[in-house]
Amino acid sequence: MSIYQELVESIVVNKKNRLIDFHPSLQLAGTGRSAFVFRVKSSNKAIKVYFPNSVYIAKEEAEIYQTLKGIHYFPCIYETGANYVVMDYVEGDTLFDCMTNGRVITDAHIKEIDYALSLATDAGLNPSDIHLRNILITPDDRVMLIDVARYRQQKDCKQWSNLKKAHRQFYSKRFFWKKVPGPFLNGVAFLYKKGLIPSYRL
Repeated sequence: MSIYQELVESIVVNKKNRLIDFHPSLQLAGTGRSAFVFRVKSSNKAIKVYFPNSVYIAKEEAEIYQTLKGIHYFPCIYETGANYVVMDYVEGDTLFDCMTNGRVITDAHIKEIDYALSLATDAGLNPSDIHLRNILITPDDRVMLIDVARYRQQKDCKQWSNLKKAHRQFYSKRFFWKKVPGPFLNGVAFLYKKGLIPSYRL
C-alpha cells in the first residue's frame, strides 16, 4: 500500500458527504461538487478524493489528465486509485478569487487560457465546464487549469466563450468594478445556469 493510499484511507466522510476526519499530514484545500482536495503538507502534491457516490469520476479524470500529459497548463498526475488521484498542488488564485480580491484578469490571461484550451482540443478532448473556479493564476502570473473530468463530453459547451464575452463586454471596461462581491458573482452564475441571461445562453 502506498503512502498516498494510506492517507486516503484515513479520510472519513459521512453519508451526506460531510468530512468527519483525516490524517494530520493532510490539509483541506477545497471542496467541489464531487470531491475533496487535500494538500499533502510539506510537499507540492495534492490528493483529490472523490465522494462515495462519485468514485466513477476518478478513472475518467485520471485518463483525461494522462491525455493532457506534457501540457504545462495542467497538473501532472503521479498515482491513481479507485477513488483518488494524486497530482501537482497548484498554488494561486482562481478567477473567482481574483475578481473578489481585486486581482486584475488581463487580456493576456484570457489569451493564455484560450491557448491552453486549444492544446487540450488538439489532444482530442472537448474542454467543457470551464468556469471561474477551475482556472487559476499562480503567484508568478502563470495560468493553470484544473478539474478536467468533463473534457470528454460530446456537447458543445459555451461557458468559456461566454466568459470571454463577459470579460470583453463588461470586465475590461474602465467603469466596471475590478473587485466584485462574491454573492454578486454567485447570483450571476445562478441566473446563467437557469438560462436567464439572454445573451449568454448555455
